[in-house]
Amino acid sequence: ANAPADAMMDLVTEFPIPMFIGTPVPVKLSNLEPPGKPKLTMPVPVGSKNVALGKTVTSSDPEPTIGDLDFVTDGDKDGGDGYFVELGFDTQWVQIDLEKEYNIHAILAWHFHKAACAYYDVIVQVSNDPTFNEATTLYNSDDDNSSKLGIGKDPAYIETNHGRIIDAKGSKARYVRLYSNGNTANDLNHYIEVE
Repeated sequence: ANAPADAMMDLVTEFPIPMFIGTPVPVKLSNLEPPGKPKLTMPVPVGSKNVALGKTVTSSDPEPTIGDLDFVTDGDKDGGDGYFVELGFDTQWVQIDLEKEYNIHAILAWHFHKAACAYYDVIVQVSNDPTFNEATTLYNSDDDNSSKLGIGKDPAYIETNHGRIIDAKGSKARYVRLYSNGNTANDLNHYIEVE
């Protein structure tokens, strides 16, 4: 039987194994979310699927220090070495071309999660414009506008193997762009996977 047009289901994804190593460095950020249980799912329409898998990724840093941009959509969320792309200093972004417009209900993002750190100025936008001159911001933890994309009210968070689930509210878009501005362990920007 076909599900009703507005039928919802829980978002389903596989999480990689936790890989924390070393002694965690205390993270002191004014907008850090308090510790608690990570959000592991959210309601999405029945039949939702990962439309980012295997799609083309571009970046503000065209020659990453480590890894390849296609790691971001290769389906592998492992936190180990050899599974992430490392971009340079300051505010950097990765952008996924979904190849056509979709109704996007959730975006899942994994930064480097082998060390307990938080990324600065995590901003997630969607657009039908590949230059993002017109964009919809879905998440923004930049509480001082240091990335020049507006002051955000969303919390910074400690990276874990559960990544971050962002409610995309059914936004219609072809392109997804994710920003960060270094992290509490070093000044670099890392991405493992985006769904």
